This record gives sequence, C-alpha cells and structure tokens, in this order.
Amino acid sequence: MITLAEGLRLPTNGLDYTILALYFVVVLGIGFAAKRSVKTSLDFFLSGRSLPAWVTGLAFVAANLGATEILGMAANGAQYGAYTVHWYWIGAIPAMVFLGLVMMPFYYGSKVRSVPEFLLHRFGPSSHLLSSVIFAVSSVLIAGVNLYAMAIVLQALLGWPQWVAIVVAGFFVLAYITIGGLSSAIYNEVLQFFVILAALIPLTVVGLKRVGGWDGLTDSLTSSHGDAFLTAWKGTGIGEGNPLGANWLTIVLGLGFVMSFGYWTTNFAEVQRALSAKNLSAAKRTPLIAAFPKIFIPLVVVVPGLIALVMEPTLGKSKDGLQYNDAIPVLMRDLLPNGVLGIAVTGLLAAFMAGMAANVSSFNTVFTNDIWAAYLKKGREDAYYLKTGRVVTAVGVLTGMGTAFIAASFSNIMNYLQTLFSFFNVPLFVVFIIGMFWKRTSAAAGFWGLLSGTVAAMVNYFWLYKQGIIAIPSDQGANFVSSIVAFVVGALVMFVVTMVTKPKPVESLAGLVYGTRSPGMEELPAEGDDAWYRKPALLGWGAIALAALCYIPFSL
Repeated sequence: MITLAEGLRLPTNGLDYTILALYFVVVLGIGFAAKRSVKTSLDFFLSGRSLPAWVTGLAFVAANLGATEILGMAANGAQYGAYTVHWYWIGAIPAMVFLGLVMMPFYYGSKVRSVPEFLLHRFGPSSHLLSSVIFAVSSVLIAGVNLYAMAIVLQALLGWPQWVAIVVAGFFVLAYITIGGLSSAIYNEVLQFFVILAALIPLTVVGLKRVGGWDGLTDSLTSSHGDAFLTAWKGTGIGEGNPLGANWLTIVLGLGFVMSFGYWTTNFAEVQRALSAKNLSAAKRTPLIAAFPKIFIPLVVVVPGLIALVMEPTLGKSKDGLQYNDAIPVLMRDLLPNGVLGIAVTGLLAAFMAGMAANVSSFNTVFTNDIWAAYLKKGREDAYYLKTGRVVTAVGVLTGMGTAFIAASFSNIMNYLQTLFSFFNVPLFVVFIIGMFWKRTSAAAGFWGLLSGTVAAMVNYFWLYKQGIIAIPSDQGANFVSSIVAFVVGALVMFVVTMVTKPKPVESLAGLVYGTRSPGMEELPAEGDDAWYRKPALLGWGAIALAALCYIPFSL
C-alpha cells in the first residue's frame, strides 16, 4: 500500500498556507494568460509550434520531474543506494541525446501531432490504433499515480482528507489545461521546475549539514550497509548480489538501452514538449537542453534518500513503520522551519501537478487526434476538435482519479512506474527503432511486433516472475528482464512477419526512415540557431561526457 506514516504530520502555519495559495493563484493566472493564444486545435494541443527551445527544454525535464519521480527516486536512494544514479546517467541521458539528434528530425519534420500518428504514416492504421489505445491507457494510469500519491502525501503532511487533496489538485490541473491548452501546461511546468528546485535544494543542504556533511553521510552508510551501497557498479557482476537485484548486463541492456530508449524516445508526454517548439532546430535542442539539469537531479533527489536513511535507520524495515516512500516527507518534517516548509510543500504539490499535467495534456492530444478524429468523428471543423480536446481533458482527469488506486499494491512508486514502462513503452520503442532504420519492415510487422512485445512483458512479469517460475531478486530486476524480453520478442516477431509480408512502397517512406528526407526536414535554421553553443551535436555529446564523468566518484 502506498501510504505515509501518521507521524509525518507537519507543523504548518498561516505563512505556509499563504505561500501555497499564492502558487495556486499564479498557476491559474498563467492559464488565463495562455488562453489568448489558443485559437485553433494546433494551438491547444501543440502550442501552435511556437515555443523557444529553452522553454520546451525546461518543460521537458519538468514533465518528468513529477512527485512520483521525487518520492520514488528518493525511495530508491534509500532502498538501493548509489545504484539509483543508473536511472539518470545511463537510464536517461543517452536516450535523451538520441531523441534530439536522431529521432526529432523524423518526428518534427513529418509534422505529426503525436507519437502514434508517426506510426500511422510508417505502418498504417492497425499499428496506429493499437499504439493510440495503449498510450491512452498508460497515460491515465500514470496520471492517476501522481494524483493518488499526492493525496496520500498531503493527508500525512497537512492532515487534508484524501478526497480534498484529489479535488483541489485535480481541479487546478483541469482548469489551467482546459483554459490555456499545452502552452499553459508548459509555462506552468517551467515555473514548477524552479519551485521544485526551491523546495529540494534547501532540504538537501540542511540534511547534509545535519548528518555531518558528505563525509558523515558516507561513513554512516558504509558502516551500516557496507562499501557497495555507495558505489554504482560494485557487486553488479553476473552471479553477484547487490541491493538492486540486477547485474551489469541487465542494467546496461534492460535499463540503459531498452527501458530508457523506450521511455524517452516514444513517451508522448515528453516528446509533445519538443513538438511544440518553434522550429526543427529548437525541437532537436529541447531534449538536449533538458539533459543538463537531468544530470544533476540525483543531487537533490537521490541524496535526500540517503540522508533520510541515516536520520531514520528504521526506514523500510517494517510494514507498520516508516517506508522508503517516506524519505522526503521525513526530511521535511525534521529539518524545515515554517516558510521554507511552505515552499517545500508547494514544491511537492507542483511536482505532482507537473507530472499529472504532462500525462493529461498528452492523453487529450492522442485521444482527440488519434482515436476520436481519426476513427470515430472524421472530417469535422477545427472548432469541434478544439472543444473535444477540452472535454477530453476533463475525462482524463476524472479517469486518472479512478485509476489511481491500482498503484496501491506497490510499496515503492518507482517499481510501479517502471513496470508500466516495460509493458507499454518498450514494445513501442522496438517498433519505432526497427521501422525507422529498416525500409523493408512491413505494416503487419509493426502491429504484431507491438502486440507481441506488450504481451511478452506482461507474461514475464505476472506469470514467470510473480508466480516464482523464474527467480529474480527484486521488482526492479524483474522490470529490467521484462523490458529485455519485450524487446527481443517484439524484434523477432517483426523480423519473421516482415519476411512473409509485403513492405510499403519506398516512395511512401520519405522522412519516415533513416536515409530519406521529407520537405519538412529541409528547414533552414532560424537566425542565431547556427551559433556554436547551440549546435545539437555539441550539446548532445557534451551531456554524455558530463554524465560519464559523474560516474567517477561512484565507481571507486
């Protein structure tokens, strides 16, 4: 059960609630300001493709930095130690760079409105409809996780009943997206990014001071959990044991390649931010700009999890006591004075709303354009689809409330999210990557590869792992294996089906397969985009080099 201990109630006062109320006012103000630019469905769903790269870049990283990420990665830090940095430096940065340098020219150049729409052009309606349904389901599931987790946190920290927390946060997300569309969501995500940092940085600094600095932290954890707990690779040899329950092969292939590339390159909640950029150059730079703050997020998310483990050694030791998900709330309770406490609560709420808004805004786009307009109500005027998008936003929020309780069986939020990613994003990735680099791949192969990969991941997790047929030390390890299974099965099925079916005509693949170009991909850079410090290749390889350097202190 995703619950927080009753002993976490915070001593909030009028100053803290004033800060929280001020934040809500600003959020709605941004929504009303963005409303003036919403004239068409393209404005509502993709901000009219008009936003600068720095805005979409910060929104890109903020959309991922939801409270499930904050609570979940802090929980992973407390549970798995320094092994958690793999989710960032090998499990995010390479894939974000690949998205910017390799895949965005195809997405943006083809002028699609969504990731599933790209599959429509590459493989046809069967793959398009299946991927749209899969993405719509996964979006409301993940949005529900944010909403449910937020309600639990606010109940424990502030004493709010769960239904009050759900209604308050759900209402504000619904209001500002319905009013201002994606522009409202993105500009709020930029605000939320800085609010989240304003909450987490003081928590980390004060926490380190309380435990005697970095040396005091490492000495305490080394004596209680051993040397390997603060290293990223020790104990990851094949056949060796470690808290993560995964070896270097499953980390590199399962997390670093399959899960990571599957999430960052096909998850429309992220890609949508890049598609809203003002030109191809800005779209390519969006994930590359986001990669740099992403590299340093472990300092304010994973490190607090380690600090909480020192301050509360009983964390996660018993079902009735403090759980790993309590790491951030424990520090908020024990370290922060009023005023700063209000900023921290606001930051946590901002994180929940950012994560939920990202999934709701992508859900309304996919449902409206890829399901409703493509198969149910074709050929209506643009105003009809704009109105439909606003109605579907409300449906997404309400559905997210209903699906939230599915997460209740997972004691670590990130375990649940990674399970969803292995089911839905990895099969999408294998279809994308093979279809994008192999012209011969047929339309039927796309459909059966997507379906078989999804089924294979579910069979591995629910039957082979949960029924004890194969022994895997942890849920996270099982997710890595499920991802590899989904990728391998999907790829094999695509190869076999391609060999026995007719491929699409080569002339229909322009701009959809590597080595071909479409008119949209010939776009010249805008003034200033050709400056050396804006070169996508420099940004991308610079981010990878910096991430590799960050591994050095955790590899000795």
